[in-house]
Amino acid sequence: MAGTTLPTPLYGHYQDKFGFSELTVTVVYAVYAFAVIAVLLLTGNASDTVGRRPVVLSALGFAAASAVCFLGATALGWLYVGRLLSGLSAGLITGAATAYVMELAPRGGAARATFVATAANMGGLGCGPLLAGVLAQYAPWPLYLPFVVHLALVACSVAVVLWLPETVRERRPAGSVRPQRPSLPPQVRSVFGPAATASFVGFALFGVFTSVSPAFLAESLDERNHAVSGLVVALAFFASTAGQLAVGRVGVSRSLPLGCAALLVGLALLAGALWWDLLALVVASAVVGGSGQGLSFRAALSAVAEASPADQRAAVISTLFVVAYGGISLPVVGVGVLTGPIGLEGAGLVFIACMTVLVLTAAGYLLRRPVPVRA
Repeated sequence: MAGTTLPTPLYGHYQDKFGFSELTVTVVYAVYAFAVIAVLLLTGNASDTVGRRPVVLSALGFAAASAVCFLGATALGWLYVGRLLSGLSAGLITGAATAYVMELAPRGGAARATFVATAANMGGLGCGPLLAGVLAQYAPWPLYLPFVVHLALVACSVAVVLWLPETVRERRPAGSVRPQRPSLPPQVRSVFGPAATASFVGFALFGVFTSVSPAFLAESLDERNHAVSGLVVALAFFASTAGQLAVGRVGVSRSLPLGCAALLVGLALLAGALWWDLLALVVASAVVGGSGQGLSFRAALSAVAEASPADQRAAVISTLFVVAYGGISLPVVGVGVLTGPIGLEGAGLVFIACMTVLVLTAAGYLLRRPVPVRA
C-alpha cells in the first residue's frame, strides 16, 4: 500500500521535468482510483476463487511493475501507466491481504488481526509519502531512490508470501472468477445514503491531500521541504487509522455522525489554511479530517454490511467502495480543472464548499434517523 502513495511528494519534480500543469497532476493521481474501481468490480472476489497467495503475489507484481515505470519515466505517459499499475495492485491486495491476515490469525486472535490489517492498510498509505519525502529531501536521486527502496521492499514481501501457507481450501480455476455488479437492495438504501456520502467526502479529502497539498505547501506557504509535505499527507492516513480503531469503543451508531462532525471541522481548518496561508492549520486539518474519515468510513462499512442480506453483502460493500473511490478521483480532477482559471487556493475553497454541503446533508439525515445497529 505504501507504493500507491509513494509519488505524492515527487509530483513537483515531475512537473519540472516534464512541464505539465496542476490539472495533469490530478488526472495522473485519479488514474489510480479508476484502476482500483475496475479491479473491485471485475475481480473483487478473485482470492476467494483462486486462493489468497496467488492474488497477493499478483498484486506485488503489479506494484513492482509500477515502480519500474516510475524509475524509467522519460515522458508523462510513463506516469499514467505507473499509476494504473499501482491501482491494479491496490485493488487486488486490499481485500485479499485483509482476508489472508484474518485467516492466518491464531485462535482467539481475531481482534488483533483486525488491528493489524487496518494498520497495515492505512499505515502503509501513510508511510509511502513519508518515505519518499525523506529520501527526496535528504538523499540523492529523488526521482529514483524511493522506487529502488520500494522494489527492495516488494522483493522482501514476495519472499514472505511464498513462505506463508495457502488458507483457501477449495480453489477453482481463474476462469471461474465473475465480475461483481454493484447492488443496492431496498432495505439497505436508508443506511447506504448517508454512509456513502460520508465515505465519498472522507476519501475526497484524502484525494486532495495526496494530490495537490504538496503544490499548495510549495506555492502558497513557500514550504519546499519534501519531508514536510510527505509528513503532512502521512498524518492524515495515520489519523484515519486511529479513527478506525476508535470505532470499537465509540460504537458504530455514534461513530458515523461523529465522523461527519470531524470531517466538517477538518474542512473548516483546511479552508482557514487556504485563506490565511498557515501551515499549522494544514497539519490540524490533516489530523482532524483524517480521524473523521477513519471514524465515518469504518462505521459506514459496518452499518452497510449489517443492513445487507447475507447473499448480497459482498456486492453492497463493493458498491460502497466504488462510491468511496469515486470520491478520491472525481473531486480531485475538479480541483485540477478549476486551478487554471481561479488558482489553487480558489479551487480548494470551491471544493471545501461542495464537500461541506454533502457532509451537512449526511449529518442532518443521521440526526433525524440514526443508524440502527444490532448487538
